[in-house]
Amino acid sequence: MLLWISLGAIPGALIRWQIENDLIVNTCGSLILGFVIACELKKHYKIIFSLGLCGSLTTFSGWISKSLSLLISGDIILFFIFVISTILLGIFACALGFILGKLFILRAPFLLPFLIHRWRALWHF
Repeated sequence: MLLWISLGAIPGALIRWQIENDLIVNTCGSLILGFVIACELKKHYKIIFSLGLCGSLTTFSGWISKSLSLLISGDIILFFIFVISTILLGIFACALGFILGKLFILRAPFLLPFLIHRWRALWHF
């Protein structure tokens, strides 16, 4: 299981390292997570993409750190706007990803197994 998580966590962490905006990475991770949830993948693929990729891409600690710094600096209104907007945007992105995943499966049911096969061949497992 650690291998599966690592396969997703490494690219997720590298992407996270390049994008220094908590709101963007959390929203993108939520979108990807919604898509993964919608697709009926085998367990190890779900582990790779949800736990590995989305888990290392998104950043709860960064979000909490930014929220706390706003609170400490006295920006109470900005604190609440940041916290609430991040949660709502994450839920919206996850729902959008779920809808896109379902549409993807309905429109191109042959494409997902093809992509998984190509990805699998690339990593040799």
